[in-house]
Amino acid sequence: MGHRDKIHKLGRTKPHREAMLANMAMSLFTHRVIKTTDAKAKALKPLVDRLISTGKQDTLHAKRMVARTIHNKEVFKKLFAEIIPQFTDRTSGFTRVVKLGVRKGDGAPISVVELLTEKVVVDTDEKGKKEKKAKSTDSLPKKAAPKPKAPKSTVKAVSKAAGKGSSAPSTKNK
Repeated sequence: MGHRDKIHKLGRTKPHREAMLANMAMSLFTHRVIKTTDAKAKALKPLVDRLISTGKQDTLHAKRMVARTIHNKEVFKKLFAEIIPQFTDRTSGFTRVVKLGVRKGDGAPISVVELLTEKVVVDTDEKGKKEKKAKSTDSLPKKAAPKPKAPKSTVKAVSKAAGKGSSAPSTKNK
């Protein structure tokens, strides 16, 4: 039964879990999208949402509360300068968890955690430059098209190498 289980323990001690989630939050603020297991993604989402909603208050106390978790100064500055201003009109739901499937090696369920920010896309027209905002749903990892395989070596390539005086045996019939 899962009564009164509000904390995803993730099989770690409290200091280890807090450090791991803080590192994941800093990575999310740096890259805006991270790929992790479902359990870690579900534990990370409330933490990141709480950090952003606390940071939106824009007081010294709120900044100090966020600084307890975000230890990297560059990430902290980026959070308050770039990320939080994009959420002024949104009251909650700052992140999204999208399930991808299972990991190849151990079969662990994998998810993507992403910030629901808007990217500024510059579109040029004949009259000049115009900026348009596009939703970050395009930031999901897309499956790459398979690369064409290199052709296998042929008998001609081997016979040419043999004709140049190499020590490879000749494949030509004499």
